[in-house]
Amino acid sequence: MNKVNESIPWEFILLGFSDRPWLELPLFVVFLVSYIFTIFGNLAIILVAHLDRNLHTPMYFFLTNLSFLDLCYTTSIVPQMLVNICSTRKVISYGGCVVQLLVSLALGSTECILLTVMSFDRFVAICRPLHYSVIMHQRLCLQLAATCWIGGFSNSVLQSTLTLKMPFCGHKTVDHFVCEVPALLKLSCVDTTVNEAELFFISVIFLLIPLTLILISYAFIAQAVLRIQSAEGRRKAFGTCGSHLIVVSLFYGTAIYIYLQPPSSTSKDRGKMVSLFYGIITPMLNPLIYTLRNKDVNGAFKRLATRVLLIKK
Repeated sequence: MNKVNESIPWEFILLGFSDRPWLELPLFVVFLVSYIFTIFGNLAIILVAHLDRNLHTPMYFFLTNLSFLDLCYTTSIVPQMLVNICSTRKVISYGGCVVQLLVSLALGSTECILLTVMSFDRFVAICRPLHYSVIMHQRLCLQLAATCWIGGFSNSVLQSTLTLKMPFCGHKTVDHFVCEVPALLKLSCVDTTVNEAELFFISVIFLLIPLTLILISYAFIAQAVLRIQSAEGRRKAFGTCGSHLIVVSLFYGTAIYIYLQPPSSTSKDRGKMVSLFYGIITPMLNPLIYTLRNKDVNGAFKRLATRVLLIKK
């Protein structure tokens, strides 16, 4: 019983940048502002896509899933980070760490699959426009969305279980802002080679394979777009696909840096900054990327605003 108690700490200390106290106030402001923008930006997309009938299409159905996912992801990590920055004891309970690890890993894995599904949707829309409504019917969209969420949570349960089974032997200081697999593996007092190999293998499945499929989809999309005679049609297609490619680049670039290298080889400060960008900045930027260059969403916002003003009058 004593050995079990020693291997499972009651709480973890999340160091963050506590060795640089002068950074804490600027980071608190950045985290808070980013979180507020993330909440309002993603809620706005969900609301508009739900209320405007013109956006009741597969593309915006998947975009709504992405917005909801980003909203949940940042909520799973940012409030705890804000509390710890303001506190002298930067701790998280063992149960809180487990929940944070499970939820954030599940949502991150779900996004890997969801971005691939979104690229498939764009491939069908541009390369098979006459068959789009037949192929991307409502039932298939629901099945694809369910596959994303089930696959993401299944991966999270597997990886979290393997990570939390490792003995910590009294170690409880996590040199990070959040509880995530690479940071927790560094706390183990036994050889983690097998766990690192397993993490690398699953990361290849959830990162490199989806990214390869996305790039293949966009290779076909680029060929199809270049064959469009109308300059307006080409501009609209490139605008929609360009937004998705920017999101893909931001998400996969940071995720690959974090998960496709051994935890022992990661520069701790650089790893923290990349994790912050991946977990906080990217979910904030996604609504801006999809709305600034999207006439359909901008038009829906204007129609919704007009409707609200007319109701008030």
